[in-house]
Amino acid sequence: MKKVLKRMALILVSLLILLVIAVVAFVNFAPQFGENPAGERLKRIQASPNFKDGTFQNLVPTSLDMSAGKMVSATWKMLTGVPGAEPTDTIQTVPFDQAVFEGNGGPEQVAISWFGHSSLLIRIQGKTLLTDPVFSERASFASFSGPKRFPFDHYMNVDELPPVDAVVLSHDHYDHMDYETFTKLKGKVSRFFVPLGVGAHLEKWGIAPEQITELDWHESTKFGDLTLVCAPARHFSGRSLTNRNGTLWCSWALLGTQKRVYYGGDTGYYPGLKTIGEKYGPFDIALLECGAYNEDWIDIHMMPEQTAQAQLDVKGDLLIPIHWGKFNLALHTWRDPIQRLMKKSAELGTKVATPRIGEVVVLGSTVPTGRWWETMP
Repeated sequence: MKKVLKRMALILVSLLILLVIAVVAFVNFAPQFGENPAGERLKRIQASPNFKDGTFQNLVPTSLDMSAGKMVSATWKMLTGVPGAEPTDTIQTVPFDQAVFEGNGGPEQVAISWFGHSSLLIRIQGKTLLTDPVFSERASFASFSGPKRFPFDHYMNVDELPPVDAVVLSHDHYDHMDYETFTKLKGKVSRFFVPLGVGAHLEKWGIAPEQITELDWHESTKFGDLTLVCAPARHFSGRSLTNRNGTLWCSWALLGTQKRVYYGGDTGYYPGLKTIGEKYGPFDIALLECGAYNEDWIDIHMMPEQTAQAQLDVKGDLLIPIHWGKFNLALHTWRDPIQRLMKKSAELGTKVATPRIGEVVVLGSTVPTGRWWETMP
């Protein structure tokens, strides 16, 4: 009997060791995890004033830790499901209108098309920019697990995009930077603007170094007559358990000769939003996150009421709320972000556009304000 137990124990230990080896090998060699910065890129990171004690730091104290009890509770709720967390019917999208989006290409024209979460096409200064593209079925490192996109009647894909002049990334999380999408964009887009260190992932995925521009906070670059400013955000980064905050996260100020757009990426609410508004605003359009929030991680994601205030802080004339409507990444209902935001914005008297997925918003034209989410079950 003892020999049998010893054999079983040996088999279990061996299987556990093999499992650990398999996981380590997968994380180290699967391309979707990207690559850690090294060489000259790492030296530049280490010289950044925002890099201290081996990681990038937020401008204000920011907690990324949850107690074990809260972690277990949140995980259980995510696994078992929150009533209303996902739509029970198909979200009806609007066919993307390339002609309306591109207009005449004049410097006075700005157009935006939102494809859910934080993936947008932005037309400014005659340039077409694509932000944080995630066109895969899941926001995950695996195609078989992780948050699955909501049911749309049509999903935008890379082949349907108009000519894209550049991709603009805010950080390297899976719901903002998707490996499968980038393998399809490779060869179709010639410029990539990213925060410091994120270029290591792109190079791992076969994008040439000369196509990548990496910036630190408050650094800027010219793209024709358009100026792109890498502005701060209050968040974090990392694509595995071992490289948290090894690359930078950011927001973007897109400064044309006549119009300005602010893309907030992911951020918790903090005083730096006012600084951005004073330094780079006012903005004709502010694209700000309003979803995937919770009191337990309020430092890294704004509550909807804070999003409404952030529009005023960054001096955004018109707000288009993003980071909602596509993935279930928190413990609120799928409609809760936009409902709470609209209520607070009405109290503040601010202008908010609520386009359907794929609909083109043209600055200076009639702004879509329909509450399409209310017509769904």
